[in-house]
Amino acid sequence: MTADEGTQLAELFRLLGEPNRLRLVVACLDAPRTVGDLTAEVGVSQSLVSQHLRLLRAGRLLKQTRSGRHVFYELPDCHVRTMLTNMMDHVLEPDDLAQED
Repeated sequence: MTADEGTQLAELFRLLGEPNRLRLVVACLDAPRTVGDLTAEVGVSQSLVSQHLRLLRAGRLLKQTRSGRHVFYELPDCHVRTMLTNMMDHVLEPDDLAQED
């Protein structure tokens, strides 16, 4: 991995390191969502959701598509989905070391 690639990867993890942004991306795992959907699910203001979405789009963690008057946010590809679901599985799996104590 080059230094530039390492910097880009670290930036993606920094974006996901903010809990509300992470929750926005996770909310899009199952289906495309509107800003209104995301605002209700995450429980923060619409303006804050919009700011987070702008950063997530810039980091290519979400993409937007338009359908008529509605704008939907969704995962851009299977890489983001796989990474998130793998990390969620990792967090939810039992800690064998803790059970041995």
